[in-house]
Amino acid sequence: MKPPAKRGPRPTLRTVLGRGHLGVALLAVGLAGISVTLLGVLALRVYANQNLHLIARSISYTVEAAVVFDDSAAATESLALIAASEEVADAKVFDNDGQVIAQWSRDEQGLLAQLEASVASTLLVEPINLPIIHQQQNVGHIELIGQGRSLLRFLLSGLAGILLCTLLSAWVASHLSRRLFSDIVSPLRSLAQVAHAARRERSFERRVPETHIAELNELGNDFNALLDELETWQSHLQSENASLAHQASHDSLTGLPNRAFFEGRLSRSLRSAERQREHLALLFLDSDHFKQINDRLGHAVGDEVLISVASRIQAQLREHDLVARLGGDEFAILLTPLNSREDAQRIAEKIIASMKLPILLANGDNISTSLSVGIAYYPDDGHDPATLLNAADAAMYQAKRERRGHWQVAHTESGAADIQ
Repeated sequence: MKPPAKRGPRPTLRTVLGRGHLGVALLAVGLAGISVTLLGVLALRVYANQNLHLIARSISYTVEAAVVFDDSAAATESLALIAASEEVADAKVFDNDGQVIAQWSRDEQGLLAQLEASVASTLLVEPINLPIIHQQQNVGHIELIGQGRSLLRFLLSGLAGILLCTLLSAWVASHLSRRLFSDIVSPLRSLAQVAHAARRERSFERRVPETHIAELNELGNDFNALLDELETWQSHLQSENASLAHQASHDSLTGLPNRAFFEGRLSRSLRSAERQREHLALLFLDSDHFKQINDRLGHAVGDEVLISVASRIQAQLREHDLVARLGGDEFAILLTPLNSREDAQRIAEKIIASMKLPILLANGDNISTSLSVGIAYYPDDGHDPATLLNAADAAMYQAKRERRGHWQVAHTESGAADIQ
């Protein structure tokens, strides 16, 4: 099976409209010019034949006496006098016996004379024979052949007029095609540009401008209405995706980032800290006696406590710090960048101090709780997320064993001096 032949570039709408306008204009002008020329030639042919008959009649009156008296010289003179001033190519006077007693021919040569003779022989009734009557008796006859000069001039002027009208029509067609391009093609091009932007770039906010052509304007309005629906759908879809992404990365109760989000941020922060030779701190927090609160007062009260604890922790952090709920009553904080160890310890103390104020429950009761905090430093206590989390978790449990509601630094530190 032969592969399909390759097509050349498709013509533009402007090219098609321009060619169509030009073709129709030239065809119309050509047909109109040919029709007018033919009608003119037919009319001129009738006029020329009538004119030749009048000339023949005038000659017959003039040479009547010369024919009667058989005066060839007088007949020739009279014949030449009239024929020379009229469009006559050849004229002959015959007597009653058919003998030529006078003859005159136009002595012209060249291409123009040949063309005139061809036109005359084609269009005129030749030769014209008219009897010479004397006292109601036929004494001879006249034979005339027309010149055809007027017909040739008319034909040439008609062709020149057709050519001029064709050139003028071509210019008018070109001008009209440009106007048509502006009126039709420009709105369609705008529509195509908006459609391409919507398809390729998902730019549903662009709109097709208005146009004064009713059908194209209605098409643009329908397309804009479709874009409105697509934009609404896209906005709704983006909102849904953002909501789903937030739900996938945040805790539904406290609104804090969840463990997966926190571990991803921790991994990126550790890589950045390694490249920039920076330090950071990881705080592991656990609520003291939270299980007793849940068992004694119920999970609803426990949820209220967790929400209040999360809010108080957030209030003590810096703008770029991150707090997440790892699960249950466990929270983690990433402090980056870290200028000194004292910054992490100071934040831990502020968080612990914020919990000294009792939590006001929805039913009006107050409840007190505290947090135990473990602190691990990068790079002293670990170079990867799991090691740092384990070090901070171990420090938090050590704080619980020694004295609940306090902070404890991980014991894995190498004893290096504080960060300057």
